[in-house]
Amino acid sequence: MPKAIMVQPPGGFANVGIAEVASRAPGPGEIRVRLHASSLNYHDYAVVSGMWGPTTPRIPMADGAGDVVEVGPGVTEFAPGDRVVSTFFPTWLSGAPEVIGFATVPGDGVDGYAREEVTAAATSFTRAPAGWSHAEAATLTTAGLTAWRALFVDDHIKPGDTVLVQGTGGVSIFALQFAKMAGATVIATSSSGEKLERLRELGADHLINYREDTTWGKTAWDLTGGKGVDHIIEVGGPSTLEQSMAAIRVAGHISTIGILSGVSGRLEVVPMLLKQFRLQGVLVGCRVDQQAMVRAFENCAIRPVIDRSFALEDIVAAFRYQESNRHFGKICLEF
Repeated sequence: MPKAIMVQPPGGFANVGIAEVASRAPGPGEIRVRLHASSLNYHDYAVVSGMWGPTTPRIPMADGAGDVVEVGPGVTEFAPGDRVVSTFFPTWLSGAPEVIGFATVPGDGVDGYAREEVTAAATSFTRAPAGWSHAEAATLTTAGLTAWRALFVDDHIKPGDTVLVQGTGGVSIFALQFAKMAGATVIATSSSGEKLERLRELGADHLINYREDTTWGKTAWDLTGGKGVDHIIEVGGPSTLEQSMAAIRVAGHISTIGILSGVSGRLEVVPMLLKQFRLQGVLVGCRVDQQAMVRAFENCAIRPVIDRSFALEDIVAAFRYQESNRHFGKICLEF
């Protein structure tokens, strides 16, 4: 039978093991997929590590990519042999956000893609970009779509805009690549000089070491000639939001995505009133947005930045590596 990773309640690396899960023929509207890759996100880490551990045994991982093996009655969008990638919200197909929380998210509220095979609704997947490896495709479900939605759905960046990205995780690197694709100027921050140079190689126009420059928000503001940054990819959370608010322009847009420094903090209201910017939470996106992103990738030269891949059974080692913060870009599982 196909193998799967199983996390026992309440989570924690000591409660991660290998299990076997029976194959199931697809019913009406379903497809059976042989999975070959997943990619790590902070949300997956929270589930597996026990930070937000499961209350019942759970197969983790929201991202999954593989080949369609079999289609059920009524499925016309896919055929056996098609390469597909999962969606983060299987029930949010299009339009404005309509889900609250993670009850329907694979790897959290329902079983995810740390497994060799899955049968699910066809709408739980989209086509993967043509010519991409399974590992490359698996980076899109969470990180890629989050950056895409922030810049092109919730906002509409254009040539000449300025985008600030924080750090070198998957969302930030995708945002850098998307911003350069759109003709924007990119300001990138990191605490590592080596990583900053790699961001420069990817096209970042201005680099700020936030450990050496604790008032980097003012520095970013000055880099725009006193106009302010048009859009900020805010992944740090409470510890970075103050500086993001210092950097943003009047009526700019801050996409609040990450909680790397915690889930609560002090919020200064006066800068929001004075600058009248939008502070918007972003939790991935819908299936239609993912399909648009895939089409964009097929018409440009951008490819995901993958730091390292691990085997499925080495999932704990992969998360330990994520904890070290040595990675640049995405960490994947390939199986």
